[in-house]
Amino acid sequence: MQAIEADGLMKTYGKGVKALDGLSFQVARGTIFALLGPNGAGKSTALKILTTLARPDAGHASVAGTDVIGQPDRVRRVIGAVAQGSGVDVQATGRENLRLQGQLYGMRGRTLELRIDELLERFGLRDAAARVARGYSGGMQRRLDIAMALIHDPEVLFLDEPTTGLDPEVRAEIWHEISRLAQPHGKTVLLTTHYLEEADQLAARLAIVDRGRVVAHGSPEELKRELRGDAVHVELAGAGEVNGAVHAALAGVEAIREVTLDGRAVRARADDGGRAIPTVLAALEAQGFDVVEVRVARPSLDDVYLRYTGRTFGAAESDAAEVSR
Repeated sequence: MQAIEADGLMKTYGKGVKALDGLSFQVARGTIFALLGPNGAGKSTALKILTTLARPDAGHASVAGTDVIGQPDRVRRVIGAVAQGSGVDVQATGRENLRLQGQLYGMRGRTLELRIDELLERFGLRDAAARVARGYSGGMQRRLDIAMALIHDPEVLFLDEPTTGLDPEVRAEIWHEISRLAQPHGKTVLLTTHYLEEADQLAARLAIVDRGRVVAHGSPEELKRELRGDAVHVELAGAGEVNGAVHAALAGVEAIREVTLDGRAVRARADDGGRAIPTVLAALEAQGFDVVEVRVARPSLDDVYLRYTGRTFGAAESDAAEVSR
């Protein structure tokens, strides 16, 4: 049995905004799974449905073998959830936040206090347990958020953009804590993220979400291996639209394929990037382009996203920001 199953989820908001457009994926028990996509891709809407906070217009979903629409109360007892915004009561201490959360799940007495002690120790909050949470750093509050979601020892943990707004050092600490949940603790973790590195570092498997549907899924390494050879990146000088001219300049370069542009950044694929570079530079310079930077890299999740959506992850983020404005 899969820990999470989503099949054909549809959700449309006012003015015809289609948040989900047939979203489908499965998550195996005891694994960390990522929904990776830019802001506005539909990830948070999917989590709201899976955590019983929203109903789909069509499709169905189950968590731990329980239908999220037919038996929402049962689902809520076997899951923990951490939203994008912190759920910590900043007027209460760390221990008081955990105690209240446990009481909401019917936990009492010594059993609850032992569980609180265990989580405070695990998340490095023991020395701060008696301090009011207003004085916690952003990373400490996030660790407390996760500890609160785990107080009742849920089967499945949902994390919605768990490291947004945290600095890189704190983000790495949170990644370490999340990675420990699957092994040795055996939790099933579903996280949403728009950080490519986060999905690459944490997820055993992931689904790339674009415009409300899954466009690719697999392990990060499987997805990157699908892209043969090297990624070639060229940054052009100047400003303005260069799309047609660049494609014309590179049309006859047999060493490369899948040429795309993002502003003045040229991306292509080559079986041997090092050998292809001189030919690429010669073709561009023959057409009057000045090259600022050129590099060759192994395939990344950004390259995978480009392959399946036709645009870079950064361009998709910019499009989502423009729609929001």
